[in-house]
Amino acid sequence: MLQLPVSRLRLPEGPRTDLALAGIVLVLAGVAEGQRLGPDWHATASVVVSWLLAAAVCAALPSRRRHPVAVGWFVVIGTGAYYLTSTVDGPLVVIPVVALYGLAARGRIRAAAAMAAVMVTGVGAGALAGTGDVNGTAVFMLAGWLVAVVALGAMRHGRVAYAEEEARLRATQERLRIARELHDVIGHTMSMIHVQASSALHRMQKDPHQAQEALTAIKQGSKEGLRELRATLGVLRQVDEEAPTTPAPGLSRIGDLVSSAVRAGLDTRVERSGAPSPLPAAVDLAAYRIVQESLTNAVRHSGARRAVVRVHHGDRELTLDVEDDGNGTRRGNEDGIGSGIAGMTERARALGGTLSAGPGDAGGFVVRARLPF
Repeated sequence: MLQLPVSRLRLPEGPRTDLALAGIVLVLAGVAEGQRLGPDWHATASVVVSWLLAAAVCAALPSRRRHPVAVGWFVVIGTGAYYLTSTVDGPLVVIPVVALYGLAARGRIRAAAAMAAVMVTGVGAGALAGTGDVNGTAVFMLAGWLVAVVALGAMRHGRVAYAEEEARLRATQERLRIARELHDVIGHTMSMIHVQASSALHRMQKDPHQAQEALTAIKQGSKEGLRELRATLGVLRQVDEEAPTTPAPGLSRIGDLVSSAVRAGLDTRVERSGAPSPLPAAVDLAAYRIVQESLTNAVRHSGARRAVVRVHHGDRELTLDVEDDGNGTRRGNEDGIGSGIAGMTERARALGGTLSAGPGDAGGFVVRARLPF
């Protein structure tokens, strides 16, 4: 059985659609008014006025996007005047119905409701005046149709507003993700370069050999940081291109982080436990960045000499502990979102995990993260 994608069905929109609809309604209204012509096709003044009103109302519809409220009131009043002068039940009421829907869909709910109330009031007054073609049933049906039209327009406006808000939220989350990536890449590299440069300046006169080693470490670290920065920026540029083939950094590269920390003077070792298994890409990247940021903070802020990175592979989650022997003070830039401890916490929460950071029981500073698969 053929199934249509109902969620993708859209009514035609735009000025051309309005122009086509107005033309069809005008032709049908002209045919209806033709019933009032005599045998000799003589048009009375009432017929001429009805035709002119119908033409004016239909001609105003294509302008409803530029002047929605003015066009709405014009077609409502013009349609009412048409039905007062005409003795046939023509299709001109379609025009104000479309105008009311457009107003409600654009968020002009009060204006649409006011126009609907005027239309119902006018038809009700005609019923009370004893107009032959208008009765209580007609008033009731018109009121129901107008309420439905305004409600549908309001629902359309709500769906559009929700979609726009969701798009803004996705854009905000993407900006935060990019900010975290750039902070982790640049912050780690620049911190190591800063520490090594300070060491080289301090040892330049006393121990030229160690100063040379520090400068070599700066060269290697800046090269690696520049490579990773180019890879990150390359991903951001690939909007309409093919997906990047270079894998994102993960725990398989934790040795690079340890080597960088060792070159900066932080004696670092890694302890693994559990049964290692392939990690989801998001978990692998978050684990790498958390270890990277923890070691960067240890080098920059704690004055630590040693650090231990513990990685435990569980059945349904990955657990990380990064502990150093520094002064145990709180570290990282907490003033901005996506940096320091705040950035690590956001990464863990985005995966449904947790992260804690603070002084250890035996001194130093400890970062603990739980990242579920």
